[in-house]
Amino acid sequence: MLPLEGVTVVSLEQAVAAPFATRQLADLGARVIKVERPTGDFARGYDTSVKGLSSHFVWLNRNKESIVLDLKAEADREVMDKLLDRADVFVQNLAPGAAARLGLGAAELREKNQRLIVCDLSGYGSSGPYRDKKAYDLLIQCETGLVSITGTPDEPAKTGISTADIAGGMYAYTGILTALYERERTGQGTAFEVSLFDALGEWMGFPYYYSYSGAAPARAGARHAAIAPYGPFAAGDGGKVFLGVQNEREWVKFCEQVLEQPELAGDPRFDANPKRVANIVELGVAIEAVFASMSSAEIEQRLERVGIANARMRTVAEFADHPQLEARDRWREVDSPAGPLRTLLPPVTVPGREPRMDPIPEVGEHTRAILAELDGHPEPPRD
Repeated sequence: MLPLEGVTVVSLEQAVAAPFATRQLADLGARVIKVERPTGDFARGYDTSVKGLSSHFVWLNRNKESIVLDLKAEADREVMDKLLDRADVFVQNLAPGAAARLGLGAAELREKNQRLIVCDLSGYGSSGPYRDKKAYDLLIQCETGLVSITGTPDEPAKTGISTADIAGGMYAYTGILTALYERERTGQGTAFEVSLFDALGEWMGFPYYYSYSGAAPARAGARHAAIAPYGPFAAGDGGKVFLGVQNEREWVKFCEQVLEQPELAGDPRFDANPKRVANIVELGVAIEAVFASMSSAEIEQRLERVGIANARMRTVAEFADHPQLEARDRWREVDSPAGPLRTLLPPVTVPGREPRMDPIPEVGEHTRAILAELDGHPEPPRD
């Protein structure tokens, strides 16, 4: 038995943040009923790279049921009301104010169903001057300062994944779990909101650095703005080795056993982390002067032997074939409108428990079955 079996989630969701949250709940056994407009979640159209399906939709929507409703139509609003009467959790990430205009505001819903947990996901929150501002992942990354500290000294960059959306989705997910736990103790549901802006702001960390140092961290490419040596270093064969030294003990070991230059550990330019960061160019020259006589493989072997953290920069294709994924049997197969697809297991691994891997739904695939269930004539979902 999965831990959230018996929990019903109704999600008026689109794009990434809310679907990310509800997929985590579905993976744990919750019944997630995804309410889509007649044209479907617009993330279905992001691309066609997975046998004609959108890669983001495939990533975020396994284990769900899809019902199509036009919530501006009276009959479909009545269906939504019936769904919410039976639900444990309602999640929505419509445009600011849209849910309330549909009669789906948190206060109104909880007045009808005191056990209901309502999660509102938005870009900037329900108050403040940015409340109604459109909020996409890149824009939230910009507004929280993430883009300003990402990239090279010459060019800022967004992160390569949807960091703001994922952050918001994770806080929605943990907020729902917390609310379910609270309801077990009190018998009462609750309503809460998560904004992508607040979520990514929590992940930033660097406002503390700025508030007390008076300076923002410089963009450092793949290096670290506040730790050195940390990042890529050129090897003699033209490759790059990524490594990270986290403390003074490791720095001494790195100098003595990897570089074989113990005197470098006590060099007054490098004998404390803030000094190494301040003298990062000279530090890189000193390290790469030694690495120039070795291949990437030789450097990695030496780092591994003495316990200095290191990694190989892999492509997405190389990650998909990563030996660690294969050794830990992390791939499974899930059905979809395009046929069987390969998908990664959820990150939380419980010994002896096989995660749920139900299909990715077609638009409205479960509409008929859910309507029959609400009318008191349950029928199995269509294959």
